[in-house]
Amino acid sequence: MSGPAGEPRPRIAVLVFPGSNDDRDAARALELLGAEAPRVWHAEPELPAQTAAVVLPGGFSYGDYLRAGAIARFSPIMEPVSRFAAEGGLVLGICNGFQILTEAQLLPGALRPNASLRFVCRDVALRVEHADSPFTARCTAGQELRIPVKHGEGSWYAEAGAVSELEAAGQLLLRYAPGENPNGAAADVAGVSNERGNVFGLMPHPEHAVDALLGSTDGGWILGSLIDAARSSSAALV
Repeated sequence: MSGPAGEPRPRIAVLVFPGSNDDRDAARALELLGAEAPRVWHAEPELPAQTAAVVLPGGFSYGDYLRAGAIARFSPIMEPVSRFAAEGGLVLGICNGFQILTEAQLLPGALRPNASLRFVCRDVALRVEHADSPFTARCTAGQELRIPVKHGEGSWYAEAGAVSELEAAGQLLLRYAPGENPNGAAADVAGVSNERGNVFGLMPHPEHAVDALLGSTDGGWILGSLIDAARSSSAALV
């Protein structure tokens, strides 16, 4: 299949956990932006053939009543996802997907209940800290994006020393703009990558910001960057 201007459409698997409610939104957004986005049930033992990237979508997952992502990380599909990541594959976690990736220790830190102890749902302003990653390559450093959030346990936390190390390593890719932190996240962090740079999690929902009718298309900067990187990855496999 081909995407815009005849470009190939990379295959980006969108995982589906019991209770998920944003997997269809994520798949639709990726398809609009030029990817093929099969949805993959959490009990599957392997990822689809020729998978170029994986997205763990937002919403909810079974077991969140214990701790968000704590049970979902044991789903059968997470074993091939972990192998995929270890081999350098691109993995993006959005909101609950971010929580699952931290619980699976594929990303640093942890997600705690919002400082207000209330669910938050609104658009927030974000600042791109680094544009040299597969998830922000379409952006420029310092660029401001407006993307919605909707979560009850979105406060990213790491100890001060760990935050400083992640900062120095360039792993804090997104921050909430001044005065915009909706959950009390440490150092205003909205998105963080692993050391290798191929796994990324963020609390805002870029899949809800790819259509002007919804008030913003800024999510396309993030998802479009992933698609570009996945397309390059697919080409390298041919």
